[in-house]
Amino acid sequence: MVGWNTLFYPILAFTSCLLFIYFSFGDFSINSYPRPELDFVRVVGSQFVVEGRPFYVNGWNSYWLMDRVARGGGTSKVRAMMRTGSKMGLTVCRTWAFSDGGYNALQTSPGHFDERIFQALDQVIAEANQQGIRLLLCLVNNLQAYGGKSQYVKWAMQEGVGLSSSNDSFFYDPSIRQYFKNYVRTVITRKNTITGVHYRDDPTIFGWELINEPRCMTDSSGDTLQDWIEEMATFVKSIDNKHLVTVGLEGFYGPSSPKRLTVNPQPELGEWASLLGSDFIRNSKVSAVDFASAHIYPDHWLKGQGFEEKVEYVSLWMRSHIDDGDKELKKPVMFTEFGYSNLNEDYKPSQRDKFFRVVFDVIYDSAKKNGSGAGSFLWQLLVGGMEDYNDDFGMFPWDRPSMDRIITEHSCRLAKLGGSAQMKGYLKDLCLHRRR
Repeated sequence: MVGWNTLFYPILAFTSCLLFIYFSFGDFSINSYPRPELDFVRVVGSQFVVEGRPFYVNGWNSYWLMDRVARGGGTSKVRAMMRTGSKMGLTVCRTWAFSDGGYNALQTSPGHFDERIFQALDQVIAEANQQGIRLLLCLVNNLQAYGGKSQYVKWAMQEGVGLSSSNDSFFYDPSIRQYFKNYVRTVITRKNTITGVHYRDDPTIFGWELINEPRCMTDSSGDTLQDWIEEMATFVKSIDNKHLVTVGLEGFYGPSSPKRLTVNPQPELGEWASLLGSDFIRNSKVSAVDFASAHIYPDHWLKGQGFEEKVEYVSLWMRSHIDDGDKELKKPVMFTEFGYSNLNEDYKPSQRDKFFRVVFDVIYDSAKKNGSGAGSFLWQLLVGGMEDYNDDFGMFPWDRPSMDRIITEHSCRLAKLGGSAQMKGYLKDLCLHRRR
């Protein structure tokens, strides 16, 4: 017994080291895979389609990619992150394509850009392309991190053209709307300095997300945000008709929706979720919006409930939105953020495993029936050296082999449904090995 205890920890340390090297730098196989040739993802009915076959997304969030390259020496970290995603069978990464004002800003003031930071974004896109990973690029934040809508309002007030100091004036101030349009045009029409391909012509980009988690609480009717979405989605399409567009919603039902009382979180404690100025169905119905998006954070939304109650709610939440996609929106639905916090008082790693399985099973059940449940993006994945970007939802893949197995198995079963359009390169070899 003493001898086993003496050996156990060195063996554990050695295994962890091997996993770290594998995920960060490559596997130990002599196999070499050519870079997959990517095609644009399109929408046919309520499904994504590539090469005429359904395409399902097992994706992840790494919001920090551009910022890490901009800080210097980050290209290797981005490459390691893309390789890690590829090794797990993940196909799309959601990341920020904005940094407004402040340190390492991409947009330093309205219409003015730091070329060094833009080249960092070029690098992110180029690295993703090399690993056959597509990118869902978000264009602005509703929150203050990396500038967000509040930075646009500050700029307008400083220049003496702002109508109000309210952060929600981002959505209705004509000057600020023009600021944002100028930004969007500059990003979408940029020519990548590394690949030589204009962003709007690059199939590495899965699509554009207008804004992360929009809320306009000064107009709970939702009219202000709805008008903004209609204008901005149409504007994006006017300069880029090759890529998909989504809003970036949390997924709450608005004040006119009956589901505000049956699906929004804990309506018995108040209808706060229906009064944020957003509405999943109304916002997603905009014709220039190609697919609907929602997030999943039971830890933030459900107060005083245990783990099993949260998991049960997550299933209800997801199936409701997929049902909307099937019957009312007739569009794909993606859950572009989901996570389970390790700060819960009763937290156990096995709970996160089960939470992920529930999310993945709902997506798979829909996909098997050719439904609108098109994919999900875990929040968030990191690699070594990225600890500064971590939060209570973040994961380093080598920390828990069971989670790596859960994610990889889901990648393979989705790829099998997608057929030859999805089952290629490293993913094909990965999934074939799992069957043996």
